[in-house]
Amino acid sequence: MQDTVTTSALLDPSHSSVSTQDKSSTGGHTSSTGPQPSKPSITPVSAKSRNPHPGANFHRMRRIIAEDPEWSLAIVPLLTELCIQHIIKNFQNNPILKQMLPEHQQKVLNHLSPDLPLAVTANLIDNENYWLRCCMQRWPVCHVAHHGGSWKRMFFERHLENLLKHFIPGTTDPAVILDLLPLCRNYVRRVHVDQFLPPVQLPAQLRPGDQSDSGSEGEMEEPTVDHYQLGDLVAGLSHLEELDLVYDVKDCGMNFEWNLFLFTYRDCHSLAAAIKACHTLKIFKLTRSKVDDDKARIIIRSLLDHPVLEELDLSHNLIGDRGARGAAKLLSHSRLRVLNLANNQDGGKQLLEGMSDNKTLLEFDLRLSDVAQESEYLIGQALHANREAARQRALNPSHFMSTITANGPENSVG
Repeated sequence: MQDTVTTSALLDPSHSSVSTQDKSSTGGHTSSTGPQPSKPSITPVSAKSRNPHPGANFHRMRRIIAEDPEWSLAIVPLLTELCIQHIIKNFQNNPILKQMLPEHQQKVLNHLSPDLPLAVTANLIDNENYWLRCCMQRWPVCHVAHHGGSWKRMFFERHLENLLKHFIPGTTDPAVILDLLPLCRNYVRRVHVDQFLPPVQLPAQLRPGDQSDSGSEGEMEEPTVDHYQLGDLVAGLSHLEELDLVYDVKDCGMNFEWNLFLFTYRDCHSLAAAIKACHTLKIFKLTRSKVDDDKARIIIRSLLDHPVLEELDLSHNLIGDRGARGAAKLLSHSRLRVLNLANNQDGGKQLLEGMSDNKTLLEFDLRLSDVAQESEYLIGQALHANREAARQRALNPSHFMSTITANGPENSVG
């Protein structure tokens, strides 16, 4: 009989098993139904014999088994979430916030980085939570109540103030501040700057016969280049209502010089022109800046007949009789409600003359000023009369308006 090939040989040619049927077990014997063909004998093949390289099979199995036994199709992110993640990642180059649904916008805003350029976020994002995160990241202490309760307004006002406080004339590029105007003009209403840096000056070399530093310590020579000029900035802030300035230098340390604390005449003229042109300004403060009579008169002259100015603060300066005479004239040519001249020099008589024609002033601060007691008493009486008139106008506004109509608009003082 011929040899037969087992089924295992068909499955794995490299390990074919050929079995020769024993003649003794089949020879000479036929079945009752006739001769039958010989059937191939199936020999089981062990697992080891199927693959000559067990290590390769082990690594192949590792590749098809998931590492996470809890993985399933149910936890694959939705297509919407994947799109939102892509928008957040590429927001700086493609800020498509306005084209999204409101619920999707909120998800994007909650995950945007506070470090995005202001050119991208300033006029696009109004969400207060986003600007809250921006403020808290930059400043450890935030008093949003000082900025109208708006985090966005607070961010731009404090950001602008930081730029002004660290601006060095002749060194810092003015475009650093002016380029910010298109981004912050709609949000800045208050500017408070308690430091103005002077230009960098090289130390002068002493010649033989010159005085020592101790001999000229009290002298104050004006620098050749003045502090930052606010004209262009104030003109660009269309909603500016309060300007609070101190021409001072903080933390000067061993670099102390008297001219670091000098408010120059060029500074004064530039500032006067800026506030005169700012018709939205309601509060102006210039304190602790060594403002004398001449500079005070320049500032006050620019505020005569100002349309909306309500509060003027020139406290802690060097204003005397001549400056007080200018303030008295301002009282009769303005709608001031608050005037602060605390810690200045004498000028009570001149101020009393201005109070005789004023009907709007409600607060007058003369603390630490050399004013006669009689003048203080008479000024207090005038303030009391103004407050009583204001109270009557608040209680009966219709009667007050009828009085204005009867007397003519030129006689009104409200």
